[in-house]
Amino acid sequence: MAMFNANEKTGASESSQSVNLIGAGTKIDGDIVTNGDIRIDGSVTGSINVKGKLVVGASGSLEGEIICQNADISGTVKGKIGVAELLSLKASAKLTCDIITNKIAVEPGATFTGTCSMGGVIKDIKGAQQQQQQQKAGEKTA
Repeated sequence: MAMFNANEKTGASESSQSVNLIGAGTKIDGDIVTNGDIRIDGSVTGSINVKGKLVVGASGSLEGEIICQNADISGTVKGKIGVAELLSLKASAKLTCDIITNKIAVEPGATFTGTCSMGGVIKDIKGAQQQQQQQKAGEKTA
């Protein structure tokens, strides 16, 4: 019995640290919620809520509302993005969105059109995460 419990604990910790991959050529229309990290090399249209790190590869594109802990963007993003810690824009990044982040790093060559709020606005991101979760819970019960 003790061995079963040990395996169960290991499985729980692995699932909370999962890494998800959306490969090049894959297109998703819909919302994504994950407790782990996610890398997107394909195309996603919809809201994304990542408790870990979001990586958008050079061939990746996102359109919609994004909330994450950290983000590393090399591809295209349109919409709104909230990053609790560090947003890193690589040289090939092309953003047309409003940004809320604690810190931002921009490599030469990255393009950005929109607004950027930094620093003390992190409470807005956490509030938005809670609001999204409450909306989802309300939709499921309706």
